[in-house]
Amino acid sequence: MSRRVLIMGAAGRDFHNFNVVFRDDPSTEVVAFTATQIPYIDDRTYPAKLAGERYPDGIRIHEEDELSRLIRQLKVDDVVFAYSDVSHEHVMHKASEALAAGANFLLLGPDATMLKPAIPTVAVTAVRTGVGKSQTTRAVAATLKEAGKKVVAVRHPMPYGDLTAQRVQRFAELEDLDRHHCTIEEREEYEPHITTGTVIYAGVDYAAILEQAQSEGDVLLWDGGNNDLPFYLPDVHIALVDPLRVGHETRYHPGEANLRRADVILINKMDSSTPEQVARLEETIAQTNPMATVVKANSRVTVDDPAAIAGKRVLVVEDGPTLTHGEMKIGAGVVAAQRSGAAEIVDPRPWAVGTIAETFERYDVGAVLPAMGYSQGQLDEMAKIIDAANADLVVIGTPIDLRHVIDIRKPAVRVRYDLDVLPESPQLLDVLRPVV
Repeated sequence: MSRRVLIMGAAGRDFHNFNVVFRDDPSTEVVAFTATQIPYIDDRTYPAKLAGERYPDGIRIHEEDELSRLIRQLKVDDVVFAYSDVSHEHVMHKASEALAAGANFLLLGPDATMLKPAIPTVAVTAVRTGVGKSQTTRAVAATLKEAGKKVVAVRHPMPYGDLTAQRVQRFAELEDLDRHHCTIEEREEYEPHITTGTVIYAGVDYAAILEQAQSEGDVLLWDGGNNDLPFYLPDVHIALVDPLRVGHETRYHPGEANLRRADVILINKMDSSTPEQVARLEETIAQTNPMATVVKANSRVTVDDPAAIAGKRVLVVEDGPTLTHGEMKIGAGVVAAQRSGAAEIVDPRPWAVGTIAETFERYDVGAVLPAMGYSQGQLDEMAKIIDAANADLVVIGTPIDLRHVIDIRKPAVRVRYDLDVLPESPQLLDVLRPVV
């Protein structure tokens, strides 16, 4: 008798674990997925074309709230937890729910789920969302290119649309973002690579992606999402830690695993933190991963027109996931507004509508507008909020210029942020020697 498996996920790690571990395993049958964190992915089906011959009808994706009922109704033997950036306490609450319903509760490890590339590979991960992976990935790519290497990036999955069509996605030009109907979150991650000349892959089937991506580069660069473990076995594993959230590095799953596995631990945001915060991080690193090389860096924030902010009442738009399950109250937009002399940061919540209002109710994101944008409806809601808010200026603190996807009728300035490794710290080229 095959073991009946339910995979808990958020349209990313769950699909990868299924593809790599369960799809062709005759000793198991995956009877359901559950979905959480990201809107618009429940009440769907993992399609038969991706699920394989053993699943001619595909596999239903249910809401996570149905977990206990599904375990009993579908006679589930094993519940596999497969999403990231959640507290250890959250994971164990889900384990308790599964155990109470009679099932086993499992976490699959790197040896079972990492694919081995045929070319040298660098992975950029973190202990939490919003630490600065994107800017670090850009800096790593630039360093490798300066060393004469052709870099191909692969991004952690964000498949919120037609999963079959998204099996393997290749982005080399900005037009590819429109062709693949990318959400704001996807654009934020892909556009910076494209504009700096790096081809980036993403999708659903990461074995197929690996085969194609590694055929056109000298070095593979894993661009991690949330605080998940890499899908590919790296030669150099970089994990970012955040001095503004000291203690989170050992309280969130699987961020602590990244902290313990990394070859390089990068302390970012040195310019926004106190010596005491950094000292506490260094003590934790020494206790959990004393063999890692520690790199220290600033997150350099720049504004295209800082004078426009001075004395103004500003509405700040920040990266959505950083504020929601990343639990940050501020991002680069707020930092830029404060440093540039804004008279007031306007709270957008009085004008919130629709799913954005629901986001404010669910998450304590503070007096900023999270750039959600998972659907055209959410883009329209954001435009309405921005238009209605009693502000003089919009400060765009997202990785892309939102004016390309939203009609912002107020004056607006854009914030950019880049990684600046401190001169006294080991440099990126030093830690990348194994692949250079």
